[in-house]
Amino acid sequence: MNADSNNKDYSKAERIKIHQPDAGKADRFNPRNRIYVRAVDGLWSKLRRRMGWVAMLFFLILPWLPWGDRQAVWFNLAEQKFHIFGLTIWPQDLTLLAALFMIAAFGLFFVTTYLGRVWCGYTCPQTVWTFIFIWFEEKLEGPRNKRIKMDQMPWNFDKTWRKTAKHASWLLISFLTATTFVSYFVPTRELYLDVLTLNASGGVYFWVIFFTFATYGNAGWMREIMCIHMCPYARFQAAMFDKNTFIVGYDATRGETRGPRSRKADPKEMGLGDCIDCDLCVQVCPTGIDIRNGMQYECINCGACIDACDQTMDRMGYAKGLISYTTENKLEGKQEKVMRPKLVGYGVVLTAMVLVFVGLVATISPLRIDVIRDRNALYRQDSRGLIENTFTLKILNKTEVSHVYRLSVEGLPNYRWIGEQTVSVNAGEVLTLPVSVAVDPVELKRPITKINIRVVAEDVPEVEAVQETRFFGP
Repeated sequence: MNADSNNKDYSKAERIKIHQPDAGKADRFNPRNRIYVRAVDGLWSKLRRRMGWVAMLFFLILPWLPWGDRQAVWFNLAEQKFHIFGLTIWPQDLTLLAALFMIAAFGLFFVTTYLGRVWCGYTCPQTVWTFIFIWFEEKLEGPRNKRIKMDQMPWNFDKTWRKTAKHASWLLISFLTATTFVSYFVPTRELYLDVLTLNASGGVYFWVIFFTFATYGNAGWMREIMCIHMCPYARFQAAMFDKNTFIVGYDATRGETRGPRSRKADPKEMGLGDCIDCDLCVQVCPTGIDIRNGMQYECINCGACIDACDQTMDRMGYAKGLISYTTENKLEGKQEKVMRPKLVGYGVVLTAMVLVFVGLVATISPLRIDVIRDRNALYRQDSRGLIENTFTLKILNKTEVSHVYRLSVEGLPNYRWIGEQTVSVNAGEVLTLPVSVAVDPVELKRPITKINIRVVAEDVPEVEAVQETRFFGP
């Protein structure tokens, strides 16, 4: 572009088009084109790193927290019990998990509509592990330019030991996090002791090895391929975006036309905008995109390009914010609307789901009884002329201690209980108890009578459960 063209009054769209990179220059969708991420320091990068380290430490420490005679968080698949601190979730309480998944889904919809893909940029496990791996890569192989040169040079001792140390550290982190993940399902102390002494089961070794190489491959080798080609979130996020969603955006009106210049030069006299075309925003991007080309689904809203651009603007003596968290409406000079119907709708549904979840948790009973009628005969008449119904009771003690329970029938006058009426049930045990209930036919006012079978803990009377069933007669 010559000097005359620089002085033309281009529209925003024309300025962006002029500086669009040549499509044939590089195929960033080709997995073989490796992205070398440049280190950057700034507000958003510091926030992302701190959130990543906090999330990682929380993930590593949580299985080690004790709760009574067990670990605080333990998903015991063998006994079909999920222990989360003082809460024990049984298969009968899976509505809790369904509600929790719905809360997570609508929480993601709400945050995405308001703040874009901040989940991807700050808290997604793929992002957290990838940036941890990149940190080790920078410490062992050096900054971006040095890593590029190292990969182009022939193998020697320096390159060999640095590459070996890098991959060894990746595998070590992968093994540690894989073992930690498995420890949420297998008691932590037993797991580490058994794995290190080669006494663990084949299933434990399989999952530890599987997650080790999955983490090593995803965060070490695939990286942006997971975000661009495999993650479904990048594909359907557009359905939640609108022109008031906060995105990482480039102010083309201010930045164009791009071009290098000295610090002392006046860009207006040169017909240039504030962008000096340093390409640092591209070099620090973990997915390798150029944010100056407009909003792209590959952008994970990590803010690395914002920090890189702010540093450049600061060195040039220009105002920061050429690249920033903004909205399409703001970039187009229109008024922003924070409260809009879609965001309010997601917020209302999310609040409702949280209230439902809290209600379900508050009403979890430490005791459950299931009543199964005898299907072979609705009733029978014994030798004394009494009408008898047979039931199979399943009593589930969902507490951490044993209890003695007493059973009774409500809604049936002058009944006779045939079988054990006081039973002891161990912690976490499901007791199957066959019983019969008999009554004089004179007491029956109709062929089918609604009754309740009640079970009450003798030592803790407030712990009780009731199950409705039917008593059949002639």
